[in-house]
Amino acid sequence: ALAFGQSGYVSHWFARVDKTKAEQPHWLTPVATVTPRLEEELRYDQLWRTNAAGVTTNIYDGGKGVELIPFEHVEVILNAPPYIDHNNPAVQNGLGDLSFLLKYRLLAANEKHGNYILTAFLGASVPTGSGENGTPDAVITPTVAYGKGLGHFDAQGTFGVAMPTGDESLIGRNYLWNNAFQYRIGKKIWPEVELNSTWFQDGPHAGMAQNFVTPGLVIGGLKLAGRVGLTFGGGFQIATSRFHTTNHNGILTVRIPF
Repeated sequence: ALAFGQSGYVSHWFARVDKTKAEQPHWLTPVATVTPRLEEELRYDQLWRTNAAGVTTNIYDGGKGVELIPFEHVEVILNAPPYIDHNNPAVQNGLGDLSFLLKYRLLAANEKHGNYILTAFLGASVPTGSGENGTPDAVITPTVAYGKGLGHFDAQGTFGVAMPTGDESLIGRNYLWNNAFQYRIGKKIWPEVELNSTWFQDGPHAGMAQNFVTPGLVIGGLKLAGRVGLTFGGGFQIATSRFHTTNHNGILTVRIPF
């Protein structure tokens, strides 16, 4: 009976994925903001972050990985540790932290039934980083994510709190608010503008806040073979707050949905 149940679970995997995705809006995932939608895909991001001295840090893989829908209303994301190249001989290069994200979709309606979504996230990072490329303790990030569409326009956003499990005076507690505003042109082209904000409590930047405006473009819904597709895009983060740890940051993102 167990083997039969496992066989049924596996054989119905893509039917379950398709049903879950059909019940929600069909927007594209923004460049930086994590979508409230549930997706099944492989993802690679490349980040370039420039500090006040003009030195650009290259972040390979951007902390992305594999996204799966194992149950209706549930997505699990396993993010591989990014590799961080500081382009500075005084700073050690190395791997960042391994991280996970669990999504549970609370409400959803596709374009024919209201075009909205509400999802709860629970993120966690594990201190696997080398040198100072990670945090010394695990960080838990509960988040609420939301989205609403109207015609070719949609808005998607998240609000979360990154809470370290220790050394808060060293790591800090961060309040993260991201919003993406997209407009679909034709069927494949999605220009967007994002607002990416962080408020710092405790830690080295306690009491400070930073905000980026991120214009971007995502092209998606391209078919490769069978159910395998391709989505790609990029954005450019421009600091609009007086305090900012980086500025003029580039983002490249490639996703292979299946």
